[in-house]
Amino acid sequence: MLRIGTILHPTDYSEHSKNAFHIACALARDYGARLVVLHVAPKPFTDRTLPITTESVLKDEQDRLNRLEIPLETVRAERRVEVGETVPEILRVAREIKADVIVIGTHGQTGLERLLTGSVTEQVLRQAPCLVLTAKHHVF
Repeated sequence: MLRIGTILHPTDYSEHSKNAFHIACALARDYGARLVVLHVAPKPFTDRTLPITTESVLKDEQDRLNRLEIPLETVRAERRVEVGETVPEILRVAREIKADVIVIGTHGQTGLERLLTGSVTEQVLRQAPCLVLTAKHHVF
């Protein structure tokens, strides 16, 4: 049997992420696993007229993540915000928490956009230290 003790769900709050979030919650419930919901915020742009600190970004993003409702009462979920580049932070957190699976949404990039930039999901799939489950379609 597949052992899943820790699930990482990176979110950008998109519809695709919401679908993946519901799958991550269902897996956490079914396996009695720990769920870590992660949002990676970009480093703040600093402007001499409008100083933005990493601390203020973290607080704002943590508040937003805290408003994300866990749809299942029995799921133990932790909410975590990191600041930096999305893919490296997801991979770092996955290693740090010893994730057994990453449940991540896809945005369905195609053509030139995907060729030039790649996708976060694709990069995570290639480099993840664990199983990666992707969610493309609305399932809930």
